[in-house]
Amino acid sequence: MGNLREIAKASTKLGFTSFGGPTAHIGYFRDEYVEKRKWLDDKLYADIVALCQFLPGPASSQVGIAIGMMRGGILGGIVSWAGFTLPSVLFLMLAAYFVVGFGFTDSGIIQGLKIVAVAIVAHALLGMQKNLAPDATRIAIAIAAAILVLLIPTAWGQIGVIVLAGVVGYFLFRKDKTLDAVELKLSFGKRAGIVAWVIFFGLLIALPFARTFSENVYLGILDTYYRVGSIVFGGGHVVLPMLEREVEMSSDLFLAGYGLAQAVPGPLFTLSAFLGQVTAGIPGALLAVFAMFLPSFLLVIGTLPFWSIIRSKPGIQSALKGVNAAVVGILLAALYDPVFTSAVKSSFDFIIVLITFTLLTVFKLSPVKVVAVSALLGLLVYGV
Repeated sequence: MGNLREIAKASTKLGFTSFGGPTAHIGYFRDEYVEKRKWLDDKLYADIVALCQFLPGPASSQVGIAIGMMRGGILGGIVSWAGFTLPSVLFLMLAAYFVVGFGFTDSGIIQGLKIVAVAIVAHALLGMQKNLAPDATRIAIAIAAAILVLLIPTAWGQIGVIVLAGVVGYFLFRKDKTLDAVELKLSFGKRAGIVAWVIFFGLLIALPFARTFSENVYLGILDTYYRVGSIVFGGGHVVLPMLEREVEMSSDLFLAGYGLAQAVPGPLFTLSAFLGQVTAGIPGALLAVFAMFLPSFLLVIGTLPFWSIIRSKPGIQSALKGVNAAVVGILLAALYDPVFTSAVKSSFDFIIVLITFTLLTVFKLSPVKVVAVSALLGLLVYGV
């Protein structure tokens, strides 16, 4: 129980203070778990980060889950996730209640939140390009992926692009050097991993099938958010285009929720709390969050016992390079549609984009401050 209390204390602190998106979260986690608490060293931490970037889903949340599992077993992973995630979930549920319940959907503040999404996604795109598409070959893959996603604007089109990029990456990068992995010490083994994989794929197949026989709103939420959480590579920002296509909601309200999600600490996947609350109240919010993050738990449990083997396979690493480059292209396509096309309707809107983008990239203001500035500018231009 002592370990669980330690995990709860550390993760809750991070849940209230980790602003700035997944890249910043990785830095916060290192400070807390490697530097301050010394639960693991830099080499092991780097390998956990590599694992979580290899998996679909929210990388920073998965890093927290993996460290929690190494420290306190599967229950430790749950405690670590809860501490890091629930603060922003509760805030976004409350925000959704006020936005919808009090008719704030047409206010200048909401318009400002929609506009700031353009700057934040553009900023995230630049950072991801440097890390995931640093050379001409991978930039070309990213551009091709963006073109295909815009030409085939469906969830299955996006999945097809990711698969195709993995195949291309395998052939282009299969001769690249692969780093040796660190051995992970766990309280569960390969049998638990296999069970997790069976559950993961079983739900991925069964939920869409069950949905064809029922129009129940909660089954629809479970299917939508589980599927999105299972197949989105590249972290929180890349969830935007897939969720926008899957969730039946106006672009204005969707982007307002996305803007609000930037203003809170914790993972961007907690946008699911806002969307679920708008769709079906508190039960919808809780179910959406559960479904969105369940794949992360199953994937971490399923992969950790096998990671040392997987990490040493050059073919897997080369395919992942292609997938990561495609993720940059998918985000580029999302920057245009729905983010830019839904938010920027006038020269005043574009002026706010320029101001907020400059604050993020040149003056290095935190996203929460930039969101506040954009909401204030929207209020000044468009009124309450």
